[in-house]
Amino acid sequence: MIVVCPTWAHNNFLHLNKTIYHIVAFIVVAVWGSTFVFTKILLMGGLTPAQIFTLRFVIAYVMLLAFSIVKKPFRLFSSSLRDELMLFGLGITGGSLYFLTENTAMNYTTTTNTSLIVCLCPLFAAMIISLFYKTERLHGIQIVGSLMAALGVVAVVLNGHFVLHLSPKGDALAFAACLCWAVYSLIMIPVNKCYDTVFITRKVFAYGLLSMIPYYIIFPEPLSLDIIFRQDIIWNLLFLGCVASMVCFVTWTWVMKKLGAVTATNYVYLNPVVTVLCAWIVLSEQITIYFLIGTALILTGMYLTDKNRS
Repeated sequence: MIVVCPTWAHNNFLHLNKTIYHIVAFIVVAVWGSTFVFTKILLMGGLTPAQIFTLRFVIAYVMLLAFSIVKKPFRLFSSSLRDELMLFGLGITGGSLYFLTENTAMNYTTTTNTSLIVCLCPLFAAMIISLFYKTERLHGIQIVGSLMAALGVVAVVLNGHFVLHLSPKGDALAFAACLCWAVYSLIMIPVNKCYDTVFITRKVFAYGLLSMIPYYIIFPEPLSLDIIFRQDIIWNLLFLGCVASMVCFVTWTWVMKKLGAVTATNYVYLNPVVTVLCAWIVLSEQITIYFLIGTALILTGMYLTDKNRS
């Protein structure tokens, strides 16, 4: 007769659950890392960065709204004005302002500079979050791991070409995007404790779209329906709206709830790794020794950063 210890079974169940959360986080980042291909196709097809953001968020919001109406009870607003303002902050920092600063940065600086700065956001997120939450602070080996992962990002993005062309305006915009995602992660902590993931994500899309109105008033961008309904354009938009936005944002909110803001945000370090792999598969770009070293540093650093965290 085999006797199973309840404590042993419970611990293994918790370990399995945590492993699943990490796998899901990696899948989300992998999808986000691949979106550069689809975004590039849309840009080459005649859409602007603002239009791409707006269309993908409209698609995601409509689908989530329909799901929320079918899934009763339907909730339109949060419990308090304070919570609603935090949701508005999520819509700006994780939506309109983030995408506008990131995409606009590439008009003034190199893609390498933008990728390098934006992908270092876990480092800034950990610093900002630690100022407000003692339980999320990194200590000892975790700090070493975070710095190691950041160094790995530098190795992967620069890919052996250790020359940065500084552009104050473009680099500042990329850094603003980096800070936006860090603040987004910070605001998500209290919001995630009070509301379900679908409601939070739907509000992020709604406020992300509403906060784009001032931009379009200042910089009107007429949208051609002939472009949108081209087959190559519409399929790429559907992927960005349904998968990269709706599914991934809902899943990311859930993962942050399960793993914590700092641990989940650390997966952003893997973004350039996925981007390089996609370029290798789709565009036949070369994999270098710097990529392999950088990837090893990122994976080791992420392991050390998550070590001994609850």
